Amino acid sequence: MSDRHALPLHVQISEMLIRDIHAGRLTDGERLPPERTFAENLGISVGTLRKALGDLSDKGMLERVQGSGNYVRAKTDAKSVYAFFRVELLEGGGLPTAELLSVERVTKPDDLPQFGQSAEAHRIRRLRRLGGQPAVLEEIWLDGGYAGRVVADDLSESLYLFYRETLGLWITRAEDRVGLAAVPDWAPDAFGPRPGDTAMMATRISWAQDGARAEVSRNWVDTDLARYVARIA
Repeated sequence: MSDRHALPLHVQISEMLIRDIHAGRLTDGERLPPERTFAENLGISVGTLRKALGDLSDKGMLERVQGSGNYVRAKTDAKSVYAFFRVELLEGGGLPTAELLSVERVTKPDDLPQFGQSAEAHRIRRLRRLGGQPAVLEEIWLDGGYAGRVVADDLSESLYLFYRETLGLWITRAEDRVGLAAVPDWAPDAFGPRPGDTAMMATRISWAQDGARAEVSRNWVDTDLARYVARIA
């Protein structure tokens, strides 16, 4: 996906830190490096870092002590763009980015769980990277009743953010069913497992704010790089 579809840089940094906190890579009470050093390590400006840290502070995940530094405050219920994204690198965390492979409006296949009222759905195929590493192959099916047409230029890095801001659709809950399945023949060369290989696959059913099933997705995970994680508070 092109840069113009990406989340703002300070949001990317904030989301990366939230995922590192949730994964335990940054622990409660830990003092972050001095801002200038931290910004240099991340390859960003101090101003961008401060905006990201301000976002974390607003979410209650950071305590900023004048003259002392920034301290992690771990919490499990912080709002996050990627709150529903359950795949992490083996070492934990990893900022999700997405490469759009295709988007088409097609007839729903019979092998999907029932969802929505339309006979058609928008099929969105993406390669999801974590920290730049191709870790998840995604096939998302959005019920056709939510939009007449969805094109590549409409989509943002976070589909749930796109749903909210463009379609007025809020995904309020999801159910994941994890098993094994063959990697599909449309998998790009960048994805480690080859077409036909057996891989972990999570099938997700997502519900809208009105209680209707709005979306189904299938997600193949390269378990040499990543793992599916569900934390229970």
